[in-house]
Amino acid sequence: MSRIAAAFERLASQRRTALIPYLTAGFPFPDITPELMHAMVEAGSDVIELGVPFSDPMADGPVIQKAGDRALAAGVGLAQVLDMVRTFRQRDDATPVVLMGYANPVERYDLGHGKGGFVRDAAAAGVDGMLIVDYPPEECEEFAAQLKAHGLDLIFLLAPTSTDQRIQQVARVATGYVYYVSLKGVTGAGHLDTDAVAAALPLIRKHVSIPVGVGFGIRDAITARAIGKVADAVVIGTKVIQVVQDQPRERAAAALASFLGEIRTALDS
Repeated sequence: MSRIAAAFERLASQRRTALIPYLTAGFPFPDITPELMHAMVEAGSDVIELGVPFSDPMADGPVIQKAGDRALAAGVGLAQVLDMVRTFRQRDDATPVVLMGYANPVERYDLGHGKGGFVRDAAAAGVDGMLIVDYPPEECEEFAAQLKAHGLDLIFLLAPTSTDQRIQQVARVATGYVYYVSLKGVTGAGHLDTDAVAAALPLIRKHVSIPVGVGFGIRDAITARAIGKVADAVVIGTKVIQVVQDQPRERAAAALASFLGEIRTALDS
């Protein structure tokens, strides 16, 4: 059983909702990403989504775009992201880590390390799953097979505009969990309609048997608790970046732990 499946099985037995924070790798300082990951776990996070910096992140709003730009300027690429996961695994061999990003860095990595090199090296580093925004299910069968061969999960996005056909396509290849984008637009955009999310999830679960996480637009304990009542997981990205972006190096981990601790308490209340 994968770390992701084990985490959701444990949470289901406890009737608890997973907390999945997102952090751009290398932000706000490249050398503290593993420390921030440990702070996330200590605050009650169940899965960590680690964003791979990319120059053209089509699904991300300005906050995460700027975080990625800052990480890229500091020299953080996919090889450095894998090093961060290796460092995290020296102290934590249990918490699932999902890399979230885009196809270009993955394919570029393989050009330099051989076909399938990225999946091989990601598995060796301790990565548990991948969410590649611009890999649609009908075009990533080979990539999915590589991940499966190395015991990694392949996670997909679904959106309010996803048709039944698209949901069925995702259900056939997705493992670990699926990530429901709760609003139309990029990360950090718009107003979260919790009633609309509550109405959409049963339609997704008609086809999807694995856990469903919800993200985009969750900013505080109140919205997290509302979504946590209907979703298997709550994903928080933009607000996490905002919490740490202006912190001095020595305060970033504590500020992040404080914020996520409030979310964890709200989910468990």
